[in-house]
Amino acid sequence: MALPAATRAAVGLCRIAASASAPPPASPAAGGRKRERERELPFALAERGMVVGGHRGMGMNAVGAPPGARVGAARERENTLLSLGRAAAHAAVAFVEFDVQVTKDGCPIIFHDDFILTQGADAVYERRVTDLLLEEFLSYGPQKESRKVSKPLLRRTGDGRVLNWSTEEDDSLCTLQEVFERVSPRVGFNIELKFDDNIIYHRKDLECALQAILQVVSHNARDRPVFFSSFHPDAARMTRELQSLYPVLFLTEGGTSKHHDARRNSLNDAIRVCLEYDLHGIVSEVRGVLKNPAAVVRAQESNLALLTYGQLNNVWEAVYFQYLMGVNGVIVDRVEEISNAVAAFSKPDYSGGGAGEDGAKHQAFSQQQLGFLLRFIPELIEQRH
Repeated sequence: MALPAATRAAVGLCRIAASASAPPPASPAAGGRKRERERELPFALAERGMVVGGHRGMGMNAVGAPPGARVGAARERENTLLSLGRAAAHAAVAFVEFDVQVTKDGCPIIFHDDFILTQGADAVYERRVTDLLLEEFLSYGPQKESRKVSKPLLRRTGDGRVLNWSTEEDDSLCTLQEVFERVSPRVGFNIELKFDDNIIYHRKDLECALQAILQVVSHNARDRPVFFSSFHPDAARMTRELQSLYPVLFLTEGGTSKHHDARRNSLNDAIRVCLEYDLHGIVSEVRGVLKNPAAVVRAQESNLALLTYGQLNNVWEAVYFQYLMGVNGVIVDRVEEISNAVAAFSKPDYSGGGAGEDGAKHQAFSQQQLGFLLRFIPELIEQRH
């Protein structure tokens, strides 16, 4: 893949950083397998430059977020046909990201949290989503049939508070089957395979859930671009083993938090996981990439796709810098704003003036400016978080 001039400048500076702090090289066998395999990237990333994905559709819902907040204040309920469909309607959106779990009776459904909460007559009731039958799960929130009584949805915040989960525009909970049937086939699907960090899963349990999801995908995907992602390294590996048609990416927080599973603790660990399990790429928390820009080069050299998620992806300047670094795609909450920005600075400028060799409409950074940013941004992130 030919890199733009500004990106090559960033890559050159990243190589200097990598030479000082490079991890031990992957085994020759793993590296050989990766080099020999043709690059199988979601949505032809090598040709499209940077792609944009809608996070849970038009963006996540952060209960308690103030009106007008940049993140978490999506009008639509996340992970619903309404939200996913609206994101798909934006021409600059390449894919929508959503979370899939499997009910007790084996039906893949769309829901992010491990637990679902509702208000009873005298108390808050909380159930694990995967312990529910499909009919029970669909009884929460707005109902498709007016004769059915809905259970109000509550949500637990990061600090433990339980708040009413209300949105300006509501919609019913839905299944993976419905999403394939109702969301425009033009848009790709990033199916996040959700598993609880606090549970140790036996292989047969993982395989049972994954087979249920793969069955729906294989029967309904047709020509739609689809790729999988998961924070659970064993689920990612098994998904790769169970099928070879759809790319599998490993989700990581990129070293921004610590886990008992060492495979999840850094971008370098994520690259090793991908090479060992023959995965297609990484979806990292954006701060992990900005703190470790040399990892972009290592991912490219390892033939891995690199996408990011996180709050900084709702700031177009941060997304533009990732574009210059060579990041393949971003998952965002401010879908319209960021997808339009990426479309603008990715579009070739044929006027012949001021755009730089890469054709971006925004002014490209000089090598000196990129060097300053590569040194300054990791320090800034450390100070703010």
